Amino acid sequence: MIDNRTAAIEYARSQHERYVNDLIELVKIPSVSTDPNYVADIRRAAEHVQKKLKAIGMENIRLIETPRHPVLYADHLHAGPDKPTVIIYGHYDVQPAEPLDLWHTPPYEPTLRDGKLYGRGASDMKGQVMASLHAVEAVMKHGGLPVNIKWLIEGEEEIGSPNLLKVIRDNKDLLTADFALNPDGGILGEDLPAIIYGLRGLAYFEVHVSGPDHDLHSGIYGGSVLNPAAELARLIAGMHDANGHITLPGFYDKVQALDAEERAELGRLPTDEAYYMKHTGVPMLWGEKGYSPVEHTGARPTLEVNGLLSGFTGEGAKTVLPAKAMAKISTRLVPNQHPDDVEKSLIKYMEQNARSAVTWSVKQITSGNPASITSRDSDGVKALSKAMQSVWGKRPLFRREGGSVPVVYQMKEELGIDSVLTGFGLPDDNLHAPNEKLTLGPWYKGIEALIHFFHNL
Repeated sequence: MIDNRTAAIEYARSQHERYVNDLIELVKIPSVSTDPNYVADIRRAAEHVQKKLKAIGMENIRLIETPRHPVLYADHLHAGPDKPTVIIYGHYDVQPAEPLDLWHTPPYEPTLRDGKLYGRGASDMKGQVMASLHAVEAVMKHGGLPVNIKWLIEGEEEIGSPNLLKVIRDNKDLLTADFALNPDGGILGEDLPAIIYGLRGLAYFEVHVSGPDHDLHSGIYGGSVLNPAAELARLIAGMHDANGHITLPGFYDKVQALDAEERAELGRLPTDEAYYMKHTGVPMLWGEKGYSPVEHTGARPTLEVNGLLSGFTGEGAKTVLPAKAMAKISTRLVPNQHPDDVEKSLIKYMEQNARSAVTWSVKQITSGNPASITSRDSDGVKALSKAMQSVWGKRPLFRREGGSVPVVYQMKEELGIDSVLTGFGLPDDNLHAPNEKLTLGPWYKGIEALIHFFHNL
């Protein structure tokens, strides 16, 4: 007689065709959160997932209304108070599909080709939500869940989750848990399972530099009036030194050094200089001296110029000395750095370096969020690592992701819980781009890994 874990795995393998059809039905719904024309479809997607959760035996299912799109909650708490409680996070909204003419098949008519499912949201992240749901179903059908489960599935992730924080704050008792499982990530290749244990934070600013009270004729006044655009360019250029270090005063004060063990772990990742050059098209890389590209993009803080605006940029020539210039600047933060501290550093840099012939201002234009990191020795990470090793036959890679996922920090701050981040999409899934796809082979393996994960806990 086989044990419950093995029975659940065998059941999942027998259900591949149904699993794909279930995902196709969800991908057909154009749940675009940013466009008010899709409000009805957003709710239809939420209600669709709600029905799926009910069908597999989840309880206390409800839609928590927000000023925009609802958050779906459900639970199954029969394992007992002495067993772990896991929140499974997800989102059912998607990015717009435009430009439509670049799709080989319609984005909301999911199409199977060569073992891949093409359609908007197939990978990000409807496929990951359904993988979690299918894994829970398989475990429940064969001995029941050995852990307590709560679901938190939102419809605004693709627009920055503007209402999720209030939902979390208003429902702290409802969302009590030991940790969260967040499958809104991916693996590095079909045979390269991965766990994300760190995310960088974000602080975003506008820097404004002003000179004369109106645009001037550059022939008449050029040479006697400091050009705000040139001054802003000089200031931006000085924000890094020749070694790629950020020169804002105090910027690195709270940054923790990477120890040898973690650097060795990150060194296992197959993302060397050739990888980044291939995926970016640049002739060579540039970065902070003393660190590898994978450390640059996940474990070290950055300062980047996201946009510049000044003067005349139309066709032809206009000899103007602009009255003002503006730059949008983002900083990616590592653990212990805080957006407010970075704002103070940026202001201090401007105070020390901007010339008195101009005036300037610094404006933080997002609330920002600090970095988050989960111990690789936590119960959740160890359970998932062992699960992936059972399925892929190798120890997973551990990654520190360069981007930011606000819900991870919000759950840490409001609920006091860490998140285990994974996912089963691939780097070439065309997230947010035309022809988004999900490769089914690693997706099936991901379902099996989650079955192992729940049992390992």
